[in-house]
Amino acid sequence: MAPNELLARGRAEAQSYGVRIVKGEATGVSGTVDDFTVDVSTGTQRIHARRIILATGLVDDLPDVPGVKAGWGRSVLHCAFCHGWEVRDQRIAVLSRDEVAIHQALLFSQLSAHVTVLLHEAPDPTAEQWEQLKSLNVSVVRSRVERLVVDGTQVRSVELEGGESFDVDAVVVVPRFNARTDIYESLGGTAEANPFGHQIPTDPRGMTPVPGVWAAGNASQSMAMIVASAASGVATGAAVHGDLAFADLTLAVSHAHS
Repeated sequence: MAPNELLARGRAEAQSYGVRIVKGEATGVSGTVDDFTVDVSTGTQRIHARRIILATGLVDDLPDVPGVKAGWGRSVLHCAFCHGWEVRDQRIAVLSRDEVAIHQALLFSQLSAHVTVLLHEAPDPTAEQWEQLKSLNVSVVRSRVERLVVDGTQVRSVELEGGESFDVDAVVVVPRFNARTDIYESLGGTAEANPFGHQIPTDPRGMTPVPGVWAAGNASQSMAMIVASAASGVATGAAVHGDLAFADLTLAVSHAHS
């Protein structure tokens, strides 16, 4: 299913339950528990809320190599579990950015006997990593990558510094997954670093250290796939509902005793 179709279906289902969807960007959030205000880019309204759930996702920070963006998500890949089966037994090059690329090479070598690591600008593997790569018959190219030659969205070859090139069917990259944390930080929160980028810190229910502010999906779980992100939304939504229910109960008991 195309991503936009999935999004449209989800929004339509939410609206069938009474959810109001506002077209526009949330440019800022202020306030505290039970009294938050969301500013919208349209400038025509301000939305008031008792709780905030940040489902702002993340941004893929890709290697700055010509051709990467053109093939991204098609023949330029990042995850053996998401895309590996589709490129099994093909010629796969792993474009190194840091030592995570070695991990990628080990995973993709389980799917193909034709895996090459392009060190590009990354340091040489450690002695242990060299041994691992050799045992898996993974080739290593030290030259800097000039560009990926892409036909539409299909990568055809890798061009190296000095003019040398070799044919490939897929290129694996290691993006940095950076959550959109601006709103969270404006509320006093601090982004959390992880080996792949940064994200909004939460407990298992999606609660952040900022009172009344929650996060779900890739905003707080940078490696979550669609199913995991959807599950996060369900869990966080239920937790926020429970939080509001108990807040209402506390208020009702207080009024009963006054």
